[in-house]
Amino acid sequence: MACCSTNSYNLLILYKLSTKSTNPCISSSSSSSTRRAQSISGHEAHTAVPQTSSDPASLFSIQFRTLEACRLGIGRYPDFEYNAIGGIGTAVGEARTTNPADEIFVDFDIGTLHVPPLTGETTRFLGLPLPPLLKIDIAPEIFQGTINRKSGRVELRFRAGFWFSIGRIYRAPPLMVETTLTSEESKGSMRRGRGKMMDAEGMCRLVGVAAVDPIDDAFMNFFLGLPTECVAELSAQVLITTTG
Repeated sequence: MACCSTNSYNLLILYKLSTKSTNPCISSSSSSSTRRAQSISGHEAHTAVPQTSSDPASLFSIQFRTLEACRLGIGRYPDFEYNAIGGIGTAVGEARTTNPADEIFVDFDIGTLHVPPLTGETTRFLGLPLPPLLKIDIAPEIFQGTINRKSGRVELRFRAGFWFSIGRIYRAPPLMVETTLTSEESKGSMRRGRGKMMDAEGMCRLVGVAAVDPIDDAFMNFFLGLPTECVAELSAQVLITTTG
């Protein structure tokens, strides 16, 4: 209980910072962190490049949509409620078995992948919207893995930079997060979550736990208690159509 109170107090500090026009106490360093968090999910995504097939029946058009009722959490802070409606990505998938109903390998085009930022419009903390000017942009770098239409199992390796900013006053180096978003269970030493298998309409819930390393920003390291763990739970829909 004491930990949650401390974390909530830290967020109150950030709220006050976000409403000030100046903030000389915070460094405005824009250097990028090259540290990459290691996935601590209990599952590894299949990332091997599949064999190219000349059979159009083995190729699929994949569309990935994020929905509402998601949650994000970091360290020992209470979780953020996140409405991710509007997130979308596309990929061409290829069957990795002789039966196209089974496992499909997908590698999403990062240029088409959009994940809504965390703002006062999309995110709530302790029942309240994020404070004005506070924004967390999500910049994906990798989104690939396997989808099994027969079992409903989804395993997608996800790597992205999370950019914290307060208007034009402050912008921190990115927090690099790498994990496997799975329809099964993901757990670390602090955080855990359980997903939900994809159903006949492509609806699923994906969860991933990851380590988050310190960055080149003393304020953020202190504020978030880095190094630590984070968890993401995404409600999503995966639409699969044959291209042949």
